[in-house]
Amino acid sequence: MQGLRTQAVRKPWQTRPMLETSARLLRLLSLLQAHRDWSGADLADRLGVTPRTVRRDVDKLRELGYPVNASPGTGGGYQLGAGAQLPPLLLDDEEAVAVAVGLRIAAGNGVEGIGETSVRALAKLEQVLPDRLRRRVNALNTFTVPLLRGPVASVADAGVLTELAGACRDAERLRFEYRDHSGSVSRRTVEPHRLVCTERRWYLVAWDLDRADWRTFRADRITPTPPHGPRFTPRDAPAEDLAAYVSKGISTSVYPTRAVVRLKAGIERAAERISPSSGVLEAVDADTCLLRTGAATLDVLVIHVMMLGFDFEVVEPPELQDAIRASRDRLTRALE
Repeated sequence: MQGLRTQAVRKPWQTRPMLETSARLLRLLSLLQAHRDWSGADLADRLGVTPRTVRRDVDKLRELGYPVNASPGTGGGYQLGAGAQLPPLLLDDEEAVAVAVGLRIAAGNGVEGIGETSVRALAKLEQVLPDRLRRRVNALNTFTVPLLRGPVASVADAGVLTELAGACRDAERLRFEYRDHSGSVSRRTVEPHRLVCTERRWYLVAWDLDRADWRTFRADRITPTPPHGPRFTPRDAPAEDLAAYVSKGISTSVYPTRAVVRLKAGIERAAERISPSSGVLEAVDADTCLLRTGAATLDVLVIHVMMLGFDFEVVEPPELQDAIRASRDRLTRALE
């Protein structure tokens, strides 16, 4: 009959290529999110298609609103750019569980304002989690009791942390006001290198231009004063192990009185009681380790070492032994 239109019915063999293409687009998007730069040949190899198919799939992602940047030439490749809206993240099962659990405990990591934000993000994530993953996350959180060492003494502003991280990433000089432990404020211009975080505080490792030396700054004492810049050529790090470098700075070098003691305990056992902000541990053998630490005075240092609960020997300084004898005599008189 003329004028009568019939609706096309897709056959199973027609639907299958569409599903394969959609799955490949999701896989391509996942690869672009997981790595900063991909060559066309690498993407084609990962997806099991030709470079021409990769180019077509990239065009389809762009039509869907994903800003995929392409650079020409032999050294060129594809990169997922920043768009007007945040694209959906593609996570495998283990990544989704890790993100959900991380959001649950993020409020206790000393970042101001992150608690409420974490709750909102977690609510969105749990809405799309499959039942099998939601059960794993709920079980882990329901049957886990956090062991906290006390309230966080100070918190770093989340906006400041992202600003510091951006300056490190872009190798851009940073200007800020810094408040030291006595409350005095100074202006600093630095070449930021890395952020280092402990369980309770964040630190910025940077080259101080005015002092021509490396410095470690507590992030909660930093007030950025833009504009920043210009860009700089990154220097070699002050140490191969930046975590150990910061640990030494905040637990030993910052104090006027320092000591090295030999603990009658293996390094793993000692690390259970001694945090990176309390001292730097160095293995000697299976049953002993060295502790490098500091304090305001010798008397405070004696109490600090005694409270660790390990037998120990003083390596240096000799004055620490005198302080220990004086404390022993004082305790003996108290008992008498």
